[in-house]
Amino acid sequence: MRPTSVPVSDPASHTSAAPEGAPRSALRSLCSPAALSGSLTELAWVGAHVLLYPLGARAEQLQTDPGSRPGQSPAVRALFAADPLAARTPVLLVHGLIDNRSIFAVMRRSLRRRGFASVCSWNYSPLLRDVSRAAEDLSAHVERICAQTGHDRVHVVGHSLGGLIARYYVQRMGGDERVDSLVTLGTPHGGSLLAHALPTPLVRQLRPGSAVLRELAEPVDRCATRITAVYSDLDQLVLPTSAGRCDHPDLGARNVLVRGVGHMSLPIHRGILDEVALTLAGSPVAGHEAVRAVA
Repeated sequence: MRPTSVPVSDPASHTSAAPEGAPRSALRSLCSPAALSGSLTELAWVGAHVLLYPLGARAEQLQTDPGSRPGQSPAVRALFAADPLAARTPVLLVHGLIDNRSIFAVMRRSLRRRGFASVCSWNYSPLLRDVSRAAEDLSAHVERICAQTGHDRVHVVGHSLGGLIARYYVQRMGGDERVDSLVTLGTPHGGSLLAHALPTPLVRQLRPGSAVLRELAEPVDRCATRITAVYSDLDQLVLPTSAGRCDHPDLGARNVLVRGVGHMSLPIHRGILDEVALTLAGSPVAGHEAVRAVA
């Protein structure tokens, strides 16, 4: 289904090809009110994030649902929780390149206020050199969460590189048996031309056509994880911005376009926070293929 026009700053979901619209010059796009507002928000959040960054260096301890009872199945445990949805599935947040869990300061609080009681972030090594190795570490961390909570499955939200690591785990390492929903924010599923600017081993894997991206493009026999890729037309790090879509034919991913939101601002944008919460909740509306505006 071809998407129709949507409000400038609201997410729109579609599973068809990249959205088509009236041709706009690059200068006009950058000077639009949405782009200017988004750029200012991006600058403000980057400044705030610099201050929060040191606070996110320490690993976060999982906060489990206080209504849980050891030895009970998730279905039974949900009966004793204030919010059955929150008790059902823990949420794991995975940051991007050269970052830490502080990028999710707003999202973590937002999800907990919406009833997700078990929310935690994972800091992987800043010396990471390989996506597949990071996926192995993610697998071990997911297993620890399942052991601590007694749940068989988790939700994962990945920002930027974190989304690609999580996708590799789900798609290539059997992680779909553990991950119920995967939401990626500004993840370069198709690579980024900007990755040519830095010739480090990890960044080279983010170039279009890299060995890792070719591996992820291979056919998939099955994938039980529901995948949603949120991407923005103002993303400064994913170039072209359409590379933030997950268009693998065997994954059935839902692609959500937002306009006027910078790369670092994706985890704090109110419409995206609502979109993530609805998706993790398994809302029928969130899974609809037609274009949808989110207030």
